[in-house]
Amino acid sequence: MEELQSTEVLDREILEDARKKALRILKSAEDTINAQNAQWEKKISESIENLIKKYDEQKEVDAQRVMARLPVDILRARIEKIEYHLNSAIEAWYKKLNRTQIVDLLSLELVKRLEQINTQTEFANSVCAVISGINTEEAQLLFKKLKINCNIKENNLTINRFPSIILETDKIRIIASIEQTADFLLQEKRAQLIEALVGQKFMGANNA
Repeated sequence: MEELQSTEVLDREILEDARKKALRILKSAEDTINAQNAQWEKKISESIENLIKKYDEQKEVDAQRVMARLPVDILRARIEKIEYHLNSAIEAWYKKLNRTQIVDLLSLELVKRLEQINTQTEFANSVCAVISGINTEEAQLLFKKLKINCNIKENNLTINRFPSIILETDKIRIIASIEQTADFLLQEKRAQLIEALVGQKFMGANNA
């Protein structure tokens, strides 16, 4: 009987020892996990702080870049708006012209080009006229007025913004176009057109 009791006591001691070892192992594992979690939390916190710092630095750089470009962007936007209004003004001006005025403008542009050459010499050979934006009858009246004999061809392949005339011989090529008149108006009268469109206040702000 004593032997049986001794065996039970021994078993309890063994079980108790095993339980204590298991508790120590679990405690050690828990401590290791807690230590690792603390390290990870520290690393994550440091990473977040670094990201926030880099973000703030980049945000400052971007803000400075935007502020530096802002005057240029504003100026570019104003120029684009002015050019849009100028081109719209030219389109409106052209639409108000009647057919006689259009032909007369072409005639004036052609005369300017012809004044720069010796027509008797250069037009000794056959002359070909390619017209766009006007019809053959209108071109014939124009050339009759300028005393130019030529073969007239209508350009139906290319759609030009404004009417034009091209005179060609085997030696020269002369181009007269209402677009040249429009370009002259834009270049020579730009300041007046801008002032009329956007006002003197804007002009003064740009000159300041």
